[in-house]
Amino acid sequence: MVPPHPPTAAPTPPTPPGPTPPPRRPLLGRLSLPERNYVAEALRTETVGGMLLLVAAVAALVWANAFGGSYEAVSDFHFGPGALGLDLSVAHWAADGLLAVFFFVAGVELKRELVAGELRDPKAAALPVVAALCGMAVPALVYALTAAAGGGTLDGWAVPTATDIAFALAVLAVIGTSLPSALRAFLLTLAVVDDLFAILIIAVFFTSDLNFLALGGAVLGLVVFHLLLRFGVRGWYVYVPLALVVWGLMYNSGIHATIAGVAMGLMLRCSRREGERHSPGEHIEHLVRPLSAGIAVPLFALFSAGVALNGEALAGVFTRPETLGVVLGLVVGKTVGIFGGTYLAARFTKAELNKDLAWADVFAVASLAGIGFTVSLLIGELAFEGDPEMVNEIKAAVLLGSLVAATFAGVLLRIRVRKYRALYEAEELDEDASGVPDVYEQGDPEYHLRMAVIHERKAAEHRRIAEERAGAARTEPNSPA
Repeated sequence: MVPPHPPTAAPTPPTPPGPTPPPRRPLLGRLSLPERNYVAEALRTETVGGMLLLVAAVAALVWANAFGGSYEAVSDFHFGPGALGLDLSVAHWAADGLLAVFFFVAGVELKRELVAGELRDPKAAALPVVAALCGMAVPALVYALTAAAGGGTLDGWAVPTATDIAFALAVLAVIGTSLPSALRAFLLTLAVVDDLFAILIIAVFFTSDLNFLALGGAVLGLVVFHLLLRFGVRGWYVYVPLALVVWGLMYNSGIHATIAGVAMGLMLRCSRREGERHSPGEHIEHLVRPLSAGIAVPLFALFSAGVALNGEALAGVFTRPETLGVVLGLVVGKTVGIFGGTYLAARFTKAELNKDLAWADVFAVASLAGIGFTVSLLIGELAFEGDPEMVNEIKAAVLLGSLVAATFAGVLLRIRVRKYRALYEAEELDEDASGVPDVYEQGDPEYHLRMAVIHERKAAEHRRIAEERAGAARTEPNSPA
């Protein structure tokens, strides 16, 4: 008897494929079209303002060194209502008054970034926040170590922590480097976060004895400002006088008056409602930014950057621990801090660097952030208030450190200038003349139809030229031997 065949085992069902891992988020990838347009407009204004800032800084140095007496006389000239505690010098008005406009714009920028920009997504916000924090902590640490090693004071630890976006963009304009929009946006967002922490440093560490009555009045004014915004009240003639009252009360409270500008900027609505092309915050920022970049900051530079430069003063920058700490903090601390923070953020968030860029590009931008001018000069004045000689030397250190950082970054960026120019031109290419760069239209069928018409027209033109050339060649008589 033939034994029966053993039962055939049922085939093992195939293992269902596991979930596809999400793609790694690109680091410094292409911006969305609205964000690209916003960044382009903001940076255009800041670049022009940066050029004016450079001119103002050079003018201040020439004025202070060639006609020092008149520079000091104008800077120290006092005016203003003394009964309101506002009989201030020209330099004081520039630092506390005009810079309030600069910080107002910084507040609006920060609010927009939080509700509609790069900072609204916690994962995307991690990169600039970590980079900015490291870009402030490492320079402060470098200053502290240098000052401690040389037996100097730690009062100026915050001076090298700030980045001047306008000055950095002016350097870019001078060296002619067309940075890709992602790198420019990273620099702008980094500077916005940097400004936020600089504001907190000023508010926490450089607040004198408080006048609670004036502070209460300032807070009440801010509440009224917020309520007017909530109820949709319009008219500059309402808000400008109220802003001046809030600023004056904040100044007399003992808290640095620029905090009033930041607070009012943060109150503006920066999210767009249905049917709105621009939010109220974006509209006001568009109006005020030229005033800030074109007038307020250059005038502050004119009356703050007038440092008496001579051989002894420049030599002192490298011999005093405080001034050496500022230079090293800006040049070394900023570069190492921002690059290291960016690398760590990318490593722990599993973000891949944009394939068109290299880590050398991030390092170059980090070194560019070592240009600390406007806020660094302001913090230097606050940190060493009452010691004019030290203030002058700290300002010289800020100028020298920013110059070294700008030169170093310029060399690094020039090495890759051809690559940047190619990326920039590819981002800006609008072959179908639709007003939108082609890279943002790849998913639009209408774009491809427009391009088909363009290429068909070009093909017909080339066929016509070829036929004309061929006909001319046939009718042309043979050349004599």
